[in-house]
Amino acid sequence: MAHRITGVVAAIATAVDERNEPDLARSVAFAQHLLANGCDGLNVLGTTGEATSFSLTQRERVMSAYKGAGLPMERLMVGTGAAAVADAIALTQHAAGLGFGGALVLPPFYYKGVPDEGLMAYVAGLVEATSDRPIPIYLYNFPAMSGLSWRPDLIRKLRKAHGARIAGAKDSSGDLPYARECATIADDFDVFPSNEACLLEAREGTFAGCISATANVNSDLCGKAWHTGDKAALETAVAIRKLFDGRPLVPGIKALIGHQQGDAGWARMMPPLAPFSAADRQFVLSGHDGLRARHAA
Repeated sequence: MAHRITGVVAAIATAVDERNEPDLARSVAFAQHLLANGCDGLNVLGTTGEATSFSLTQRERVMSAYKGAGLPMERLMVGTGAAAVADAIALTQHAAGLGFGGALVLPPFYYKGVPDEGLMAYVAGLVEATSDRPIPIYLYNFPAMSGLSWRPDLIRKLRKAHGARIAGAKDSSGDLPYARECATIADDFDVFPSNEACLLEAREGTFAGCISATANVNSDLCGKAWHTGDKAALETAVAIRKLFDGRPLVPGIKALIGHQQGDAGWARMMPPLAPFSAADRQFVLSGHDGLRARHAA
């Protein structure tokens, strides 16, 4: 039986070097840090990881680096969605071969308004291509970015066709009623909202945990909330998350990682994203430091 990923999962950022290549050493060291400081798992090469800004070769190199570093692969899921089904298949096969605990799959995101048959064929291609290494597939619902939704009725069709290979979903729509409906599809269908504010509800059994961008910078607090029900820790974690409201999230996360790690190299972004502005940086970093100080007092 495959290891079940649950709890606090950081949608981990990917470090970038001066040549616009993935900085593998920085990325691996940070993954080790998160797993030692509150994270039960990691979502590699998702939106926060700037996956769609990297080539297939670059994405495969990042995946292989995590494996080569001896990280607990069963606790890691990795984004393998792509607009071209052949690319998605290649990435999913690579992930399966490395032993990742799951493949997080965006719908093919260029054409909009496509029929269910097309989306089902896309998923079927991934399932069939990894039948010899049946990596669990998690559906990534982020319609604001992809323009397509993994609707609950479509998910039910996919479960009927492929059973438990369709292991769960990450919902980044912010629609908790949608996430709650998805969580009723099957007892073994694991749903992860993208906001750590849901962690106490998740502890009660509604969700499998959360997959959050801001768990890059508040993983210790999220871990306390998930494992002990610490409401004060969760309130501080959510307040840190709110610092990013109305600001570019991924550049902000990387700026705050750099601040916490004492490493300005984390501020580098892959085009088309650009580094956090000086004003936003001052607001978020000072707000974060104040919230941390009050929580520690």
